[in-house]
Amino acid sequence: MEKTEEKEFDDSHEEHGVRDEVYSKIIRAGKRTYFFDVKATRKDDYYLTITESKKKFGKDGNPFYEKHKIFLYEEDFEKFMFGLTDAISFIDSEAVGSVITNQPYTETDKNNSLVSSEYINVEFEDLGEK
Repeated sequence: MEKTEEKEFDDSHEEHGVRDEVYSKIIRAGKRTYFFDVKATRKDDYYLTITESKKKFGKDGNPFYEKHKIFLYEEDFEKFMFGLTDAISFIDSEAVGSVITNQPYTETDKNNSLVSSEYINVEFEDLGEK
């Protein structure tokens, strides 16, 4: 089951033309954690960083976090969403027994497949005005 956290940040600190995060959402999903961080440049242009973090262990047994990051710029939001939605729709239609929803699973249908009781449609416009 996924857990979500939401934080608001003070964007007054500027460093190298990029301010601190304006908004952040943390999704804990099994062994991975996803960070969705909205940031703004000095000119108030928003962009999104998506970070996947996974805890691993080195040869010495000490833990470390492997991270992968994507920078997504405002002018690419619509194309990115189209591609992501298209890919998820393909997986959902082709994968046997696949159930993809926007919410944690809360009940089963008549075929004993997991379904969600509530759906939320989040648009990039929901990130707020500049």
